[in-house]
Amino acid sequence: MEHVIYGSSKFSVQEICCFQRGEHFSLYEKLGSTPEEGGVYFAVWAPSARNVSVIGEFNGWNEKSHFLRKGDSGIFEGLIPDAKIGDVYHYCVDGVKKADPFAHKNQEPPLTGSIVTSLDFSWNDDEWIKSYPRKNALIAPMSIYEVHLGSWKREERGFFGYKELAADLLAYVLEMGFTHVEFLPVMEHPFYGSWGYQSLGFFAPSRRFGGPSDFMYLIDQLHQNGIGVIFDWVPGHFPADEHGLAKFDGSPLFEYADREMALHPDWGSLIFDYGKGEVRSFLISSVCFWLKKYHVDGIRVDAVASMLYLDFSRKAGQWKPNILGGRENLEAVEFVKKMNQIVAKNFPDVQMIAEESTDWEGVSRPVEKGGLGFTMKWNLGWMHDTLNYMAEEPLNRKEHHQKLIFSKHYLHKENYMLCFSHDEVVYEKGSLIEKMPGNDAQKFANLRLLYGYLFTHSGKKLLFMGQEFAQRAEWNHESGLDWHLLEDPQHSGVKEWVKAINLLYRNEPALYKWDYVEGGFEWIDYADFEMSVLGLLRSCGEEDPKILSICNFSADHKVEYRLGVPNLSSWEEVLNSNHENYGGIGSEKYSNLVPEEIPLHGMPYSVLLEVPPLTSIIFREIKL
Repeated sequence: MEHVIYGSSKFSVQEICCFQRGEHFSLYEKLGSTPEEGGVYFAVWAPSARNVSVIGEFNGWNEKSHFLRKGDSGIFEGLIPDAKIGDVYHYCVDGVKKADPFAHKNQEPPLTGSIVTSLDFSWNDDEWIKSYPRKNALIAPMSIYEVHLGSWKREERGFFGYKELAADLLAYVLEMGFTHVEFLPVMEHPFYGSWGYQSLGFFAPSRRFGGPSDFMYLIDQLHQNGIGVIFDWVPGHFPADEHGLAKFDGSPLFEYADREMALHPDWGSLIFDYGKGEVRSFLISSVCFWLKKYHVDGIRVDAVASMLYLDFSRKAGQWKPNILGGRENLEAVEFVKKMNQIVAKNFPDVQMIAEESTDWEGVSRPVEKGGLGFTMKWNLGWMHDTLNYMAEEPLNRKEHHQKLIFSKHYLHKENYMLCFSHDEVVYEKGSLIEKMPGNDAQKFANLRLLYGYLFTHSGKKLLFMGQEFAQRAEWNHESGLDWHLLEDPQHSGVKEWVKAINLLYRNEPALYKWDYVEGGFEWIDYADFEMSVLGLLRSCGEEDPKILSICNFSADHKVEYRLGVPNLSSWEEVLNSNHENYGGIGSEKYSNLVPEEIPLHGMPYSVLLEVPPLTSIIFREIKL
């Protein structure tokens, strides 16, 4: 048995300096286990450790047979000739077994070993790579289907794997007309019930569903069929499991040394030390890894507010102000800016999406213009206001009208994404259909109306799996979706509505092209709280037809409802949520709306129409 071969270090002086300054963004090529001619090269950062050995199948788990050599940088490294691809291993750090922070493959939890692997994969998504700068842009349609891989589809035998899911998920997303799939975190996580938000494997997809090549296959299949992939990523904290990053070398290496700063008050997890250059290099390398090696098209960054504020979920006396006396975590702010700058420079067409729940100014503004550098921000305020409004009985909605239209005060402050995510259908919040008031028919009408409003309001769109067919039960990560509900015409009607509105959304530039441009979205009448009706106008210039959206949030049939319009063009009905195809009771399209020279709502002309209760009707301009 050969032991460790110590040659010259794999790290140049320049690389070490970059690593320590927080400016090395491809650490995954150097740290971890790298198969090469003559064995496997192991390298791990553990500056406070006295000894680090590699234990695995190749040495009978002998802690004393394969010690790595420590360099001045605190990196232990060496070539082990006896190791090979497929071997399970741990680092033994001063007698404590640790998983490899840079492993590309792990054992399936609850096992904690890392596995030597290769990331070789024959990609076939060249056409997507060529086209995605156009398809993934802020001026492109973006309708996202948010998916938890462990529960989209489930059988008694357990999980479906990445490759098993590929055909069914792809066919379904194509059928429904979504443009992107967003996966809840698939980075390896020890506790399945965390849904991936307690991640430890920042460079490895979860083995619950297969290996790296299987996940690459799933992404490749989606790309080959024109579907973008967004990856949910969690840099705000990590779990304190002993085999993971916590006190990795016996000291608080990845987490803050200050216990008060290190402990996340909500989740009992540990917070990364953003002031440490090596930690910044680790995290930004993780983002770049998924973008480069897995061809991911967007990164949704979880819980950004918990990173930005020192007093997040903390009471007075439980946090210390920054050096300027404020509540901002200045180190985290600089990390976020640097991360977004590096992504913008090296992956310019990727979308960086912030889940940020406060009024921090400039979240989606470029760093050079004083912002955080994200390209989009989840509009959580709009989501909460809208759902609170929709939960009201229609008779009472006029008293809560301000919630529905509050977005007029901040519409263009950020590049917003409108999201009805997994967070809204867990922890006894109820499913979307069960949030709606009234009898069953009214619940379904309300839900179709809500989706009509969602898709005609400015901003990119996101629905969580199951919402597209009105899943009745709260989401349960331990079981699959209730696909049998589609045998019910009401549920299948909602599905057909989402499919139809997705198709319209993708085909009408007015509904997406000027999401973030003044003039792309206009309230025709937002003050009619007594009638509880909204008129919306979408446009993107003179070449493409405008879209007119009328949403009746009341239970009253508006027989003669007059709405202002900007010109003498007629309007043809293209979608009506009350149609029998979608579970409603209507069957005929309305005749084209012809403007009259009756000024209204600040417009020179107006049209007269009939609007059924709890209904979304969408019209397309017939160009003169």
